[in-house]
Amino acid sequence: MRNMEDAVLGFIGAIKDSEEYRDYAREKERVKQFPELKEQIDEYRRRNYVMQNSHDTVFENIEEFEKEYADLWEEPLAADFLAAELAFCRMMQKVSLRVTESLDFE
Repeated sequence: MRNMEDAVLGFIGAIKDSEEYRDYAREKERVKQFPELKEQIDEYRRRNYVMQNSHDTVFENIEEFEKEYADLWEEPLAADFLAAELAFCRMMQKVSLRVTESLDFE
């Protein structure tokens, strides 16, 4: 088990050293300096999560959601944060997929 713990700590270190994580952490700190903007971003993220995980989401709802938050994406600080977060999430998804595929996990 000690080998696994060492590997996990090394893995966490590699993630924190990645460009995607460093960009995300930097943008997160920048956004925290603007509480109202952070609140808007957090609400966007909550609603986006719910919509993506709903079984009855229709195309019209997605279009409406995008229109509602178009102004948020016009704000450079918000757009930079959301892009960095997306890049980090995609990296983590790829890592997770690679691990599960390599282990023949069904």
